[in-house]
Amino acid sequence: MPDPRNLSRILIDLSHTVEHGLVTYKGLPAPIICDYLSREASRKHYAPGTEFQIGKIEMVANTGTYLDSPFHRYADGKDLSQLELTKLANLPAIKISAQQKQAIDVSCFPRGEDLAGKAVLVETGWSRHWKTDQYFEGHPFLTEDAARLLVDSGAALVGIDSHNIDNVQDLRRPVHSILLKQEIPIVEHMTNLAAAPPKDFRFFAVPVKVKGFGTFPVRAFAIA
Repeated sequence: MPDPRNLSRILIDLSHTVEHGLVTYKGLPAPIICDYLSREASRKHYAPGTEFQIGKIEMVANTGTYLDSPFHRYADGKDLSQLELTKLANLPAIKISAQQKQAIDVSCFPRGEDLAGKAVLVETGWSRHWKTDQYFEGHPFLTEDAARLLVDSGAALVGIDSHNIDNVQDLRRPVHSILLKQEIPIVEHMTNLAAAPPKDFRFFAVPVKVKGFGTFPVRAFAIA
């Protein structure tokens, strides 16, 4: 019988769709998605009426909604294959609403809120500009003091529905540097955070287990 505790739970998709020609970050190439083996070409390999498609994709790791591991920033940091699932899946989560500020500082985080061991998802509303030129200009970002607060509070993972968790004008990339140094994964380019509750939900963002990679797309979702 179904577990009655799960009957009222809903799945909330928090990811953008990766598609041919998608530009996630200006200056990085869009993915090329095509057939490696088309259905038509496959017919000669199988019995009449049987066909398969094998797809091929060429893309940079920073495509769509993706997760950064420490290796993205640090040569000696953990890569995707070394991340524990406990850092990526079934995390207790909290949503921070910060839709009125570009520089999201410590004042945007509720004082006294317990962030320890949680996925902290920052809702800026910026994903409404996805696939437009405005998405890349003047986007919301976390400040350096906010990143330090998240580290000091014991956050397990940090996500944002914006173009970058850092101010791209700051070439130090302090938020990436601070969080990834403490092995706190980052999920960028999220969407649909308005559908997630403020707290008391679970979060998942699991990338493919690739050795020697620091970043990869995820199907981020919540269970509420």
